Amino acid sequence: MTKTVLIVDDAVFMRMKLKDILEKNGYSVLGEAQNGLEAIEKYKTEKPDLVTMDITMPEMDGVEALKAIKEFDANAKVLMCSAMGQQSMVMEAIREGALDFIVKPFDADRVIKALDKVSV
Repeated sequence: MTKTVLIVDDAVFMRMKLKDILEKNGYSVLGEAQNGLEAIEKYKTEKPDLVTMDITMPEMDGVEALKAIKEFDANAKVLMCSAMGQQSMVMEAIREGALDFIVKPFDADRVIKALDKVSV
């Protein structure tokens, strides 16, 4: 069965790149959000199997959105996406329940390995 993914990133280009990687590898992108507040709403309505969550976004960052999604659904599977140099925020996200992280710019093989690992 195809795994569904919600992509959360404030950069349109990053969402497009990630969507392309996922769809070429058998994942179904059922929604996109450009900030943490949108991510929470879309998670509640779409109920995706997985979420890719950017850390740095306007209105609500990825770590705060992760906390809210985990409060709503303790079993939510969230992978954080970060640029280099955000190690402390990545570690906080892992403590808050993120399952893994993907470093930007995206490497297709790394993205798919990370998603395959957590979507079992």
